[in-house]
Amino acid sequence: MSILEHVFDAQLSIFGQPILWREIVGNGFGFASAIGGLRRRVWAWPVGIIGNVLLFTVFFGVAFATPQNQTLYGQAGRQVFFVVTSVYGWWRWSLIRKQHELQAPGEGGNAPAITPRWATATERLQYLAVWVGGVAVIQWVFAQIGAGWPAPRWYYWCDAWIFVGSMVATYAMARGWNDFWLAWIAVDLVGVPLLIHSHFYPTAFLFVVYGGLVIYGFFVWLKASRTESPDREPSEVPA
Repeated sequence: MSILEHVFDAQLSIFGQPILWREIVGNGFGFASAIGGLRRRVWAWPVGIIGNVLLFTVFFGVAFATPQNQTLYGQAGRQVFFVVTSVYGWWRWSLIRKQHELQAPGEGGNAPAITPRWATATERLQYLAVWVGGVAVIQWVFAQIGAGWPAPRWYYWCDAWIFVGSMVATYAMARGWNDFWLAWIAVDLVGVPLLIHSHFYPTAFLFVVYGGLVIYGFFVWLKASRTESPDREPSEVPA
């Protein structure tokens, strides 16, 4: 057990700042999942789940010892939602992937799992309403819970924006909407400054790198949505 604890709490120092290895490894899995998402591969979902579990232990400092001695409830809470949504995305992409294999059996494992599309006007209004309303409610909830230190009010608004925006973006990815890339840009614009302020440097660095990947991925998905045949819903896939 002591060996496991040693591995779990292993750290390195960068410019005098202690960093948990599980924060670095968790973000590595997250970045690999982002690459898989860009390429529309089913394996992106289980790989992402591993990273989510590791990062939950990093951000939920009230239960797990961290060098920062801070708890980011929005960052921790969204890891839980990532796992739930990833199970849904894993299921949905797998079924649509099955449909692609039936339509083009010769492509084997090279065919993307889904064909992206834009959310409809109704779908877009729905997720924007959830985002705005969710931020208003969640910031109040986070403020009532407290951060374990005298956090300013703007901190809870930022954390709520990241939390709800991440939920929207991940759900949009599971649905195969191009909008998901734009949602991630909106999350990163708030997430990077907050992470740097809270001394979670590996995650902040990943978010910066991820920002470039998001811009590239948006144009890749946009092109695919214009040139590939649209998918049927999983309920329409032959058993």
